[in-house]
Amino acid sequence: MNPTRRTVLKTSSALGLLVACGLVTSQQALAATGREGFSAKSLADALAAVGGTPADSKDIVITSPDIAENGAVVPVSVASNIPGTSEIYFFVEKNPNPLAAMFSIPDGTIAAVQSRLKLGQSTNVVAVVKTADGKLYSASKETKVTLGGCGG
Repeated sequence: MNPTRRTVLKTSSALGLLVACGLVTSQQALAATGREGFSAKSLADALAAVGGTPADSKDIVITSPDIAENGAVVPVSVASNIPGTSEIYFFVEKNPNPLAAMFSIPDGTIAAVQSRLKLGQSTNVVAVVKTADGKLYSASKETKVTLGGCGG
C-alpha cells in the first residue's frame, strides 16, 4: 500500500494530538500505524487480521441505537465481562472498511469503551473482544440508518 501525502498528514496529526494530550503513549501510537485490519475490505478479512473467527458471547454488552437519525455519528459502547480482556474492536459490517476502531485495555481496568462510528447504511455493528491468551469473542447489534430518523 502506497499512502498518499494527505493520508500521512492526517494520520500523523491525529496520532501527534493523542500523544500530546497524554491519551496514548508514543509506543502505542507507533504500534497503531501498522494495523493491516483497518485496510481490509471485507468483514472476514478484517477478522482474519485481528486473529480469526470469534465465538459468540453473552458476556459482551453492546449498546447502539436501534434507529440512527444520522449515520455519520452513531454512538456505540461496548462493555466486556470476559476476564482478561486485552483489546476491544468495533466492526461495521457493511462499511467499505469494516474495522472502525481498536482499543487496548490495560490490566486491572474496566473493559468498557465508547465511540461514535460512521455507518453508511443499516448494518450490524460487531464488537470483538480479544483476551490476554489470544481468544476472540463477539457480539453484534443491528442499527438501522434512516434519513431524518423516520424509521422507514
